[in-house]
Amino acid sequence: MTLINKEEKIFIAGGSGMVGSAIIRKLNNLGFKHLIFPNSSELDLKDSNLVFNWFKKNKPDIVIFAAAKVGGIFANNTYPVDFLLDNLKIQNNVIESAWKNKVRRLLFLGSSCVYPKNSSQPINEDELLKSSLEKTNEWYALAKISGIKLCQALRKQYGFDAISLMPTNLYGKGDNYHSSNSHVLPALLDRFHSHKLEQKNYIECWGSGNPRREFMHVDDLADASIFALENWDPNKNDAPLDQSGEPLNWLNVGTGIDLSIKELAEMIASITSFKGKIIWNKDKPDGTFRKLLNVSKLEKLGWRSKISLEEGLLITYKDYKKELKENKLRIK
Repeated sequence: MTLINKEEKIFIAGGSGMVGSAIIRKLNNLGFKHLIFPNSSELDLKDSNLVFNWFKKNKPDIVIFAAAKVGGIFANNTYPVDFLLDNLKIQNNVIESAWKNKVRRLLFLGSSCVYPKNSSQPINEDELLKSSLEKTNEWYALAKISGIKLCQALRKQYGFDAISLMPTNLYGKGDNYHSSNSHVLPALLDRFHSHKLEQKNYIECWGSGNPRREFMHVDDLADASIFALENWDPNKNDAPLDQSGEPLNWLNVGTGIDLSIKELAEMIASITSFKGKIIWNKDKPDGTFRKLLNVSKLEKLGWRSKISLEEGLLITYKDYKKELKENKLRIK
């Protein structure tokens, strides 16, 4: 017997984003019948009164929190207030309103950037708050840590059934391909594609290319999210524990496999058929050298990533070109 059922009303906060959209597609495919996902014009998650009254009126049974202001190194460095304050407002409003309006289960989606810069590799859940964060995304990370801890505190003090997943770097359908505000994989995919069309004989990439990253297709996260809601109860005797033997309230989700940014760039060059030279600008920041998640606890519960990076990139590039064509942007 699963912990949620297909007749319950499920609110997906952030349903128009890459992660939220993937979760909605998965829920629909599985036959969940009552999904609610208002867009930002219908429900401003930064407005606490609006959010509380929306919960009071709509009475969802389950909440999946996939809403966030996200971006790459440049965006985090340029807009620290936005990344900290907006994310704090959004998540606090949703989580508190869910608790006060007696939502039965809540899943909060965090990020692997919550872990310290110099975490032991692969990173296990106990690394949280052990040392300093990576400076290039600390504002976003601080907000997400607050969300994780709020869920944990509500469970501890009030028995509110909130759980959290910490996904690795994501990519896939609906990603942000903005030239300065996107993450490394979509940014590279967009630039390699445009350089191919413009028949350029070289492309410049930030940093040394040596840092290693783990990437997971967003459809895998959608699958893991529903699996966790259906199967993971931190109060059970066989639930994952931390190093002190206490029940964990957050679990890592990823592929357990990483590669260098150079290897990623070469893979994207092959997929996009870019034939030019790749030049690395070492004056630009690399960020954390390695961020590989230890995903053994979620795997022990029975979930494992299914989409390989090469397969996921081929699917994503196809979706990307379709999106460009639909928007009548550069394509041939």
